[in-house]
Amino acid sequence: MKVGFIAKESESGERRALLVLEDGSVWEGSGFGAEGKASGEVVFNTGMVGYPEAITDPSYKGQILCQTYPLIGNYGVNPSSFESDGPKITAYIVYENCLKPSHNSSSKTLDAWLKESNVPGIYGIDTRALTKKLRVHGVMLGILQNDGNIDIEKLKQEAKGIPDPNRTELVEQVTTKDVIVHKPENGKEKGLKVVLIDCGAKRNIARCLTKRGVEVVQVPASTPIDRIMSYKPDGLMISNGPGDPKMNTKTIESVRAFMEYNIPVFGICLGNQLLALAAGGDTYKLKFGHRSQNQPCLESGTSRCYITSQNHGFAVDVAKLPAGWRPWFTNLNDGTNEGIIHESRPFMSVQFHPEACPGPVDTEFLFDRFIKNMRENK
Repeated sequence: MKVGFIAKESESGERRALLVLEDGSVWEGSGFGAEGKASGEVVFNTGMVGYPEAITDPSYKGQILCQTYPLIGNYGVNPSSFESDGPKITAYIVYENCLKPSHNSSSKTLDAWLKESNVPGIYGIDTRALTKKLRVHGVMLGILQNDGNIDIEKLKQEAKGIPDPNRTELVEQVTTKDVIVHKPENGKEKGLKVVLIDCGAKRNIARCLTKRGVEVVQVPASTPIDRIMSYKPDGLMISNGPGDPKMNTKTIESVRAFMEYNIPVFGICLGNQLLALAAGGDTYKLKFGHRSQNQPCLESGTSRCYITSQNHGFAVDVAKLPAGWRPWFTNLNDGTNEGIIHESRPFMSVQFHPEACPGPVDTEFLFDRFIKNMRENK
């Protein structure tokens, strides 16, 4: 391992890059994407496909994403697969960056896309070793630099003082600033309206509702209860999003007040945690989180197991669920909670992503169950 200053480019013309973790460990590779320096929480995703969807997933705000699948960028970039208006990750880590993608829908390379989106990346490091380290020690803060002359010792010092993004209001950085109305697909109107609290909502959540004939009113995460009720909703959807759920006090207050109306509620990912907190439960941080497309979840009281897509770093504490609530799904890998449901009222939520994108669509039927709850409640 070289120490001191590293030149901007190697003899081959490649940019040199470093990833330094908060414990002082150094990972040296080549730079791609935008030139720059970025810090955040270093996390890994084990998915084999769906890198454009992952990069644009607002739940990754404040995080440096490491892909464990070795070849990334091989089918290029197609904006139709984006789950938001652009990349939400802080920086990107891959083993091999494909510079010559092959797909008829590709409009540009991953490298070009990250450059224009101002997201720095590093490739050529041992992503398997990095992932194993994170699995042992848990997610860690880190800093990535791939521009100019890099001073390793200075980066090590900076890495010791990286602010934890989970202590900031990350949701406010990714939520919509305006109210957006999504009309149901023509000929499928069911006369139902859902208010979607956007905590960093993936686009496919609204699509899964509109293609089922439901009108969706997407509102900012901090929208107060009186504004929510002014839309006369038949149901409330609480979306996915980044960071510590306990930072979202305004959203929790609105969800708690909404439940007093006994109108159906459906939470996804962060929405599962926010619903638990609004009900009087508790959440905690996972060691390294669940970020993949193959998490097995068992439905409580049955022998049915579903393979799910997930992206979260916090979980609901089932031991602190209030009376009237019960666990709905459980992760078969580590036993953590994957959903809660009320025993007598129309409130439910899941920790995984029934809308997928990327991942299996095994649990998309939950949108139909939500619609059934709304119909029966009218």
